[in-house]
Amino acid sequence: MLFMIIERFKDNDMLPIYQRIRDEGRMFPEGLKYIDSWVEPNFSRCFQVMECDDLRLLQEWILKWRGSGATFEIIPVVSSKQTQELIAPLLDGL
Repeated sequence: MLFMIIERFKDNDMLPIYQRIRDEGRMFPEGLKYIDSWVEPNFSRCFQVMECDDLRLLQEWILKWRGSGATFEIIPVVSSKQTQELIAPLLDGL
């Protein structure tokens, strides 16, 4: 499954997070696949897409970031391509 992770930086300060990534890596547990990420221009939030079959892997990863000043929101998502494939048969009758 795909998940959109919305990471919020405390006080729009991403430097502690980037420093920790530089020093310790992203700390993904085995089985959690990082797809890509985007950061808002004001450094308020980072949007990350990840893939895994076990939600506990996301929990494990988030627990590793305790005390970092970041908060995380996990949103299950479906790709546009998969959604189009699901909807295509319904469009035939329109």
